[in-house]
Amino acid sequence: MLYEPLAGLGATHLIQLVCTMFYDVKPVRRTERRIYPELFAIHVGDWWGGHGNFDFWPPRREVQVPRDHQAVLGAINDRGITRLAIPERPVRDIAHRRKEKDCALDGLVTAVVYSPSGRVERPDFAIRSIDARSERDVHKVIRPIEIAPANAARIGQSAVPVKEGDPDFSARQRELNVHVTDAMRDAAIQRRNALRDARGALETYRFVDPAEALKRL
Repeated sequence: MLYEPLAGLGATHLIQLVCTMFYDVKPVRRTERRIYPELFAIHVGDWWGGHGNFDFWPPRREVQVPRDHQAVLGAINDRGITRLAIPERPVRDIAHRRKEKDCALDGLVTAVVYSPSGRVERPDFAIRSIDARSERDVHKVIRPIEIAPANAARIGQSAVPVKEGDPDFSARQRELNVHVTDAMRDAAIQRRNALRDARGALETYRFVDPAEALKRL
């Protein structure tokens, strides 16, 4: 769930860990099926920057919904989401449609609170990167690299298909970044730098009950 510009960067390690586990559980997904994980970035109220480099691809995996908790819950249910990452927002006494709420609670297995800053209050666990490669996609999200059509076509002919070779990839990221300003990008860089020390970048997270998570939508 994304409620502000480039918010998903605060969950960088969580996203990467989930993607890695998706392939580790079933290695054939890397070699034969060649599919991306079924994970979704739900932008609430506006487009908050393209997160396609984190494998939210093809385009159906990044969607926008109105800033309305019932619309957000509907998007969760439409996608059969079982693992929900939601930003650290206030718990509110909001009324969901009963059947929709029950549908979500029937499917949700895990709910995790993250912070766009990368650090939550009262964390239950932390993920630290010790390899500089974990930051490559961070930089691509903050400062997208425009791929010329000819280069995209060349990449698309590689033996292993990659999203950058899709002719729609750059255009889609450009569309999702239309409201992301240079000042927002600079702020994202500062937040990211604040997470680093000599051992790498450290992010923290907190588990919440799924019912509580629905009160944060």
